Amino acid sequence: MNSKIILTIGRQFGSGGREIGKKLAKSLDIAYYDKELLAEAAKQSGLCEDVFAKADERASHGLSYAFNMGFAYMGMLTPYNDILSNDALFRYQSDAIRKIAQEGSCVLVGRCADYILRDDPALVSFFIHNKAEIRVQRIVESLGCTVEEAKEKMGKIDKTRAAYYNYYTNKTWGASASYDLSIDASVLGVDETVEFMKAFVLKKIKE
Repeated sequence: MNSKIILTIGRQFGSGGREIGKKLAKSLDIAYYDKELLAEAAKQSGLCEDVFAKADERASHGLSYAFNMGFAYMGMLTPYNDILSNDALFRYQSDAIRKIAQEGSCVLVGRCADYILRDDPALVSFFIHNKAEIRVQRIVESLGCTVEEAKEKMGKIDKTRAAYYNYYTNKTWGASASYDLSIDASVLGVDETVEFMKAFVLKKIKE
């Protein structure tokens, strides 16, 4: 792809957003980042990757609990409040996202990337949602859990992601006005949704 494009994907848990993101990146031959963002943030900050993983997409009030037993900093166990505020992790991760976006075209999943890169002219932001019954089935198949466990996990993770996004962006997670395009993946299915998003992106590039 000659023109630089930065695609961000917000998603309901179990909606297929991660699968769609991977396939879209592959179809456009650009880089894909999801959990990889945590590794990059850890690398840039000098913190242990596990610190970011424990706090991943959790709002500020939930971070202090995650770190109240201390964390690894440059190979040392250090009390949470001595070096790291709740919001410092978000800043480290934001810096990593900006660095990745500067390096070239990519797909970034979650972690408020659409807000962090809101001033980048190459940005196109998506949100993927899906019918509840499809999401539950995907979770059951992915995690090997029961339907009831899938429903509980779906509600809990969506609530956590919403709290994180709303806290750091002052926007509303999942609301169509918060993104360039919000898509119900159940309408076309995963593969056709990928093609639809690709067509949308290519049209934007031409314009």
